[in-house]
Amino acid sequence: MRLANDYQGLMRLIENNTKNMQETFARDKYSSQTSGLARKGTKTWIYHSKTLWLFTASDLKTIIVPTSTFGILTAFHAPIFGIDTTPTAAVFRVVLITTSWTWINLLPFAIDNQRQVDAIEEDRLNKPWRPLPSNRMTAQRARMVMFMLYPVAVLWSVRFGGWKQCLSLIALGYWYNDRNGARGCVTRNLINACGFVCYTSGAMELAMGTPLPNRVLLGKWFLIIGGVVFSTVQIQDLYDQAGDRVCGRRTLPLVVGDGWSRWITALPMVLWGLFCPWYWHTHVGVSMAFLAIALLIVVRMLVRREVADDKVTFKIWNAWMIFLYLLPIIQYRAS
Repeated sequence: MRLANDYQGLMRLIENNTKNMQETFARDKYSSQTSGLARKGTKTWIYHSKTLWLFTASDLKTIIVPTSTFGILTAFHAPIFGIDTTPTAAVFRVVLITTSWTWINLLPFAIDNQRQVDAIEEDRLNKPWRPLPSNRMTAQRARMVMFMLYPVAVLWSVRFGGWKQCLSLIALGYWYNDRNGARGCVTRNLINACGFVCYTSGAMELAMGTPLPNRVLLGKWFLIIGGVVFSTVQIQDLYDQAGDRVCGRRTLPLVVGDGWSRWITALPMVLWGLFCPWYWHTHVGVSMAFLAIALLIVVRMLVRREVADDKVTFKIWNAWMIFLYLLPIIQYRAS
């Protein structure tokens, strides 16, 4: 009897241990599956976030940083233009909202631009890392994402400001990408100039937190910025001639020739280098520095004509544009 009881107890112990092991394995398997799904979800999120970022990566130096910088710094120095109000929010919040507005409005335009058939072929030559030539996204999926993002940009602009500039950018983007606005050198530069004015004025409005008031001096300043862009932005076309030729674009270097386009761009660079400091009555040292950078760009354009050199020259032009945005602020703080 005792032997039978011992045997039954041993069997119950084995059965309990087996059950506990099965429950442990089941928990471990569920935990492993859950963590695996979490890791997969994180990787997918990172992958798609990087894809969206790659659409605008090359515009970081041209649009996002320069125009956001203009908006934020000019908003904090609004009295220059006879505006009494300045941003009341924390600086970090101003920077976050302003740069977010700039990027959100730029992203659908960039997707629309890069999803075009000729643009994909051009990027295979010049920017193979972009999402479509690198097969991170199909053109059909890019079109769907673009249509999803335009309402996001509008809603963001209605909520935080800059809705007029947002709608203007959508119209300019449609003209540029879908109505061949980018194919002619004049319309291409005109749309670029209007786009820069929209981004800079929109960024300033976001930073201030209120709609921009009508001020003659501020309006003139935006016209000057537009004029500078219209007459000199073709610097970016100097290193992109192979891709533009494939796409059938009639950019200035392809219309008048590489050499003539450099001289046509050099003249307004010098004129703006002289006029803008004079307009703001900047100190002689600031005026000389601004003109010196303009002349550096001119010399590089005329002397160093390789593709790699033209890319560096365009980067210097972007830095010069930030200097341009700072001219009234420098003068204001010096006075």
